[in-house]
Order: sequence, then C-alpha cells, then structure tokens
Amino acid sequence: MEKTILLILSAMTMLATDLFSQSAKPSFVLVHGGWHAAWSWNKVVPLLQNKGYTVVAPDLPGHGSDSAPTATVTLEDYVNRVVEVARQQNGPVILVGHSSGGTVIAQAAELLGTQKVASLIFLDAFMPLNGESVISLVQKYPSNSEGTSGAALAESQIFSSDQKTSTLNLDKVQELLYHDCPANDVAFAKSRLGPQPLATIVTPVTVTDQRYGIIPKYYILCTEAKDFDKTRIASNVPTKQIYRLKSSHSPFFSMPVQLVTILDEVYQKSAEPVSNR
Repeated sequence: MEKTILLILSAMTMLATDLFSQSAKPSFVLVHGGWHAAWSWNKVVPLLQNKGYTVVAPDLPGHGSDSAPTATVTLEDYVNRVVEVARQQNGPVILVGHSSGGTVIAQAAELLGTQKVASLIFLDAFMPLNGESVISLVQKYPSNSEGTSGAALAESQIFSSDQKTSTLNLDKVQELLYHDCPANDVAFAKSRLGPQPLATIVTPVTVTDQRYGIIPKYYILCTEAKDFDKTRIASNVPTKQIYRLKSSHSPFFSMPVQLVTILDEVYQKSAEPVSNR
C-alpha cells in the first residue's frame, strides 16, 4: 500500500511539474510588417498553439481590422499597441517582428524591459541600433545584389498625393514578396494588402544598452528574399544566433513549419526565468 501511494504521489508530482512548465511558457506576440496585418500569421498561429504556446497576433493601428486613419499613424502608435498586448499576457513574452516590425519590437522591448521580454526574434527584419529607422538601415546597408537593393521595393510602391502613405503595386508583389508561396496564399495576401503609414518607417528608435541591449536577440534571415538583402542587417546588433531559411520574404506562407521549428527552438533557449538572467 505504501509503495502504491508513493507511486501515485510521484506521478502527481510529475504531472504538476509538466503542467507548470507548460503554463510558464512565454507567450508569442507576432508583429506583422508593412502593408500586411495579423492575417499574415494565419498559418503560424495554429502551429504554435499545437505546441502548447499562447500566441497573439495583433493588427497594428491602421491595418487589418483596426480603423485608425492610416495617414496619421506613427511608430509610437505601433509600439503602444504591442506594449499593450504584451502586458495583457501572463508572464514573459517573446516578441517576433517581421520586416519593418523589427523596429517596432525593438522600441517595445525598450519600454517593456527584461522582466517582460524573454527574447526578440527578428524575421528578415530591420534590427536597429539607437537612433536608427527602417529607412536609415536601408541607407546604411545598400546592396549591389540585383533585385535586393531596396530599389525594387521602392519601385513597387504607389505613394499617396500627400506622401504620408504608400500602397504596393499588386502586379509586382508576387515576385517581390511571395515568389515561392502557394498560389492561394498569394491571392489571399493580394486581396488584403493595405496602405502603409510612412511615418512609421522614417522615425528612429530610442533604445538603450541597459534595456533593449541586454535582451537576447535572434535573427532569421530569408536568403531568397527579393525585397531587400538583409544579410548585413542581421549583424547590425549582436545576436545569440542567426538562422537561415531558403525562403522569400514571406516564410509564414512558404515555410510555416520550418519557421515554427525555429521559433520553438528559440523558446527552448529562452526557457530560464527572465528574472534570472
């Protein structure tokens, strides 16, 4: 009888430990890039949830279901949305920023600090130092590679008359952003791409070594991206690791399983409590 009770207690302890471990997992906050919205993560969210993660993918102001007037949206508005969503999550978060979402998660991490942010993951994103913006990083790291110098992306934009927003030329986006993506995903995206507030990409971040600087960072470089070659941007700020995906700029459509495998691996490396770092 005593042996049976000990076995039951041992099993209960193991179950409780497993449940605690699952509940202690950081939440993933997925931040979309320019012209996109939360829908860009539609394939990624369920894959992460199936691994036991809490996942939140907000629409940034002026995108998707958010009704803010796009022309008036600022980088601060973006950051405030991400900070708000992160603070609503129990425990630490892992912020994932795609493309221009990189500057958003950088500034959000500065405000949230290490007590809230376990890691930052830059998905083929602009990873800034203090005082840098999306545009300044494009200027800092011009590429001579055909089709990846930033000129292709600039030529694919249609600017509003007041120069406050831009939209993408839908005839060019497949080759620019989705050349390896399934046709149904390309059609899905083209029907939902919206205007981009230009203030968000020209505004520099204000970050410090004491907050943003000490949060572990990981970079996922999409080696087949045609919008802009981010090889040097991947080393603009020290990172724990640079991963490489042989993907277009949109691996959330073309390689969601491989992408989630990397996100899960980063969690494993971020598993220790944030306060113990």
